[in-house]
Amino acid sequence: MTGARDGPVSTYFQGPLKVMTLNMAHGRKTAFSQIFLSWQTIHANLMDISAVLKSTGVDIVALQEADGPSWWSGGIDHIALLAQEAGLPWFSRAGYMHAWGLDYGAALLSRKPYQETRAHQFKPSFPIPPKGFLLGRFGWFPQGANGGRPVFMDVISVHLDFSQQETRASQIAEMRTVLAGRKAPLVIMGDFNSDWLADASVVRVFTRQSGLQVYRPEAVDMGTYGSRRLDWILISADLEFLEHEVVPDILSDHLGVTAVIGYKGPAAQGVEGSRDQGAK
Repeated sequence: MTGARDGPVSTYFQGPLKVMTLNMAHGRKTAFSQIFLSWQTIHANLMDISAVLKSTGVDIVALQEADGPSWWSGGIDHIALLAQEAGLPWFSRAGYMHAWGLDYGAALLSRKPYQETRAHQFKPSFPIPPKGFLLGRFGWFPQGANGGRPVFMDVISVHLDFSQQETRASQIAEMRTVLAGRKAPLVIMGDFNSDWLADASVVRVFTRQSGLQVYRPEAVDMGTYGSRRLDWILISADLEFLEHEVVPDILSDHLGVTAVIGYKGPAAQGVEGSRDQGAK
């Protein structure tokens, strides 16, 4: 990743932000496994992803199952390639899997530089491969909503365990601990492996514990993994959804999700403060 902690106004986002999340399935698209694909096929799949990122005009993209050069995914640095081809030059990746010649994790790509990055790997849940998240802080001028002053916003790309609800709940608790004390507006995007309508949904519990919002949480027409809605964009109470869409392009075994986000202001400080508290 390249970037600086502070900079001129040109290094800050301006106005409403368009964000996107996608589990990119190691570049295999809908194939059974990337192991059996040639590097040319994986490269072509990555180019399809970059074309969608470019056409949607997103400002920040959260990616999961995002690979560095690995033998099983074509030996390509997927994130560097996407950043170059999609015109999102500021990128960072939390590589929480470094074993057996594999290198993958969660990533953020951005049109503007980071003010801060922080990677976190969840506690091991053997035999399931490790998961984690990447946090980036960005400068933002949300126009008149903050009296013309800049806002510093935290954006997270996260991937939770697919196998057990108990493990997902533990990972959410870890993330809340990391976020404790951070008062910035917050956007969390990623593959939660949890549907709102499922029993003991970690998405439902997390939003209620932390004062976060999701778009039309009980909708049944917004599946991202078949009919299941596993990929989410969560925002803090001082933000608002201006637009929200499940991206129809087939780029992975998951569909992407985009949202345009506006800033309402710090009226919900009490709700934001709830992020400092432990799970209830």
